[in-house]
Amino acid sequence: MSTDQQDTRPSGTTAEVELSIGGMTCASCASRVERKLNKLDGVAATVNYATEKAKVQYPPGVETDDLVRTVESAGYSAATPESARGGDATPEGGGDEGGAELQLLRQRLVVSALLSVPVIAMAMVPVLQFTYWQWISLTLAAPVLVWGALPFHRAAWTNLRHGAATMDTLISMGTLAAFGWSLYALLFGDAGVPGMTHAFELSVERTDGSSSIYLEVAAGVTTFILAGRYFESRSKRRSGDALRALLELGAKEVAVLREGREQRVPTGELRVDDLFVVRPGEKIATDGVVTEGTSAVDASMLTGESVPVEVGPGDTVVGATVNAGGRLVVRATRVGSDTQLSQMAKLVEEAQTGKARVQRLADRVSGVFVPVVIALALGTLGFWLWSGSGVSVAFTAAVAVLIIACPCALGLATPTALLVGTGRGARMGILIKGPEVLESTKKVDTVVLDKTGTVTTGRMELVDVRTAEGESADEALTLAGALESGSEHPIARAVAERAEQRTGSLPAIEDFTNVEGLGVRGTVDGKAVLVGRAELLEKWDVSIPEPLAEAKLAAERAGSTAVVVAWEGRARAVLVIADTVKPTAAEAVRDMRELGLKPVLLTGDNEAVARTIASRVGIDEVVAEVVPQEKVDVVARLQSAGGVVAMVGDGINDAAALARADLGLAMGTGTDVAIEASDITLVRGDPRAAVDAIRLSRKTLGTIKGNLFWAFAYNVAALPLAAAGMLNPMIAGAAMAFSSVFVVSNSLRLRGFRSTARGTKLESVPAPSSTAGAERVAG
Repeated sequence: MSTDQQDTRPSGTTAEVELSIGGMTCASCASRVERKLNKLDGVAATVNYATEKAKVQYPPGVETDDLVRTVESAGYSAATPESARGGDATPEGGGDEGGAELQLLRQRLVVSALLSVPVIAMAMVPVLQFTYWQWISLTLAAPVLVWGALPFHRAAWTNLRHGAATMDTLISMGTLAAFGWSLYALLFGDAGVPGMTHAFELSVERTDGSSSIYLEVAAGVTTFILAGRYFESRSKRRSGDALRALLELGAKEVAVLREGREQRVPTGELRVDDLFVVRPGEKIATDGVVTEGTSAVDASMLTGESVPVEVGPGDTVVGATVNAGGRLVVRATRVGSDTQLSQMAKLVEEAQTGKARVQRLADRVSGVFVPVVIALALGTLGFWLWSGSGVSVAFTAAVAVLIIACPCALGLATPTALLVGTGRGARMGILIKGPEVLESTKKVDTVVLDKTGTVTTGRMELVDVRTAEGESADEALTLAGALESGSEHPIARAVAERAEQRTGSLPAIEDFTNVEGLGVRGTVDGKAVLVGRAELLEKWDVSIPEPLAEAKLAAERAGSTAVVVAWEGRARAVLVIADTVKPTAAEAVRDMRELGLKPVLLTGDNEAVARTIASRVGIDEVVAEVVPQEKVDVVARLQSAGGVVAMVGDGINDAAALARADLGLAMGTGTDVAIEASDITLVRGDPRAAVDAIRLSRKTLGTIKGNLFWAFAYNVAALPLAAAGMLNPMIAGAAMAFSSVFVVSNSLRLRGFRSTARGTKLESVPAPSSTAGAERVAG
């Protein structure tokens, strides 16, 4: 809504808008924008630094232009979704601009690094200090300070105009002071004379600093901080990938029935009540109701559940699901942003925007550290001027305070630990997206595990063959497997694959017929065979004996799928097909408990299935029969009860819950949407990887905290010497180099991280059957 638009809202109602905020460089920037917005009457704003979004509720009388102007008055930029996307309402809007900013930051980093390396080398290695080396250093360092550090200088200037100070302020002041004093020493002091060198001396003595240059400090600090900002920005850039991945799932084209003929058109041209055709193997273009045909629809991409759903005339279907059986004609009921796929995309976006704001450890400390250092530098200047020691000594001591406080090791503390930790994780199949993730792992006390694809394999497998008295399980499996080999249904494939594994080869079939929605029939080895639902047998007047009927009912109560096999006019066996538990799931749950985590099983399956699986792996708390939207509610409920929740899942239906959780872990064997919405991706399908991911994240976070402590400890210890005017350039350089080497060495220890997995191979093992006395199918 702009100022030239009439406000049509009912009196007393509030509206909500999401603003894109630009120019934020740290978490304190987000806090400042939030405070500014909340000062407006009736406005409630939440600013998320990680996603660079502000969710604002505003009353009548306040316009979006007012909100934008308020943000701009704080020194940042703001844009409404319409202006940011140029009228395009897709989540991709604005992506090119973000990519251009990231590319520019990368260019600054690369150029600054190439120029800074020789500057640092010449300053720290006396043998490289040839005649006029100091002027070469000035030539190389100047572009780094002017162009490379420009984002810091801009942020510092913005902060200054609004009476604030952040780490950018300290970086800008320290690098400018180092460069400015170096320039003074070169032009007006003794540092510019031919043959000047920095002798490697560890003496502590008072000096006026006119023969010392600090160009390596200005260039080195700029490069290190740029490296940290680049990796941070690259991580934040991925926040919209989940939404883009969701939109990619939908069908691109659809066969619409126009005047009785099929016409292929882009999906975006579909309208409500249009009839469209879905052939076997095709994605359903949009939400609708089946008007013709019967088939099995594979909805696992959206629901995460492995059993296909049988549909026929009058049944509803969801866009982006796959038609696994016969030809369907569907009447569109919802299109565009009203579809379930679009609603799930909105869920993911809202869950990401609603995440708790994460502040960098360095930023939190710098909220106190920066003003203290600036005050100490000014106090040092004033003290030496008051003591009558002269302007040169006073200014040298003040500049020394800023230089020694410059966060060189601090710039390395997070990036190096993050790079080593994430690199080690990548070799173990654990992909950690950024430093924000690490803080979430520290306090996690509850792990919500999706069932299908996480605790179980997500694949249908034959787990039992129940036979009538006197019948052979081998014969039943052979005949059923041969007949099912002619079908593409997931249940049929499970039977055929297990039969082929058991017998080695399957007999030929004749007169194969697929009875849509019921099963298959045909002739195998001269025998008329029926395989399918009980209704299929009833259609051919074949009754099911009481023992087989009881076995079928018991299997279904346990959440399995039961298929009846009949030949020569008699029902002779029941095949039990089910999702199977991963063999490492129980071990993973035990390891989670050892870490002090409470496991919770979450699934859209029925209660009986969920309880069976939970008891198999050792989980006590189960939440079953939930739809994707309710999974988000379950996570939110656990959080409101005081829990810090990690979510492990793999399906599209898990994406919003993964984003809503304090820590989202996605199985890499799952969908791209779940992976992009998560904080950590587990490349292996092994649930033990979730335990390793939490352990590695906590270890990396501990290393970062150790790095930050020693980086600040170095500054705190050296600041009194600098203020006393007793810190010469070589001691400052050596101390800074030592602190940096310590930080890097401490980070490299993460390469020794090892998994606790006991080496179990990831193979499918059947979940326990609830029917006693069944003949188990050998794998």
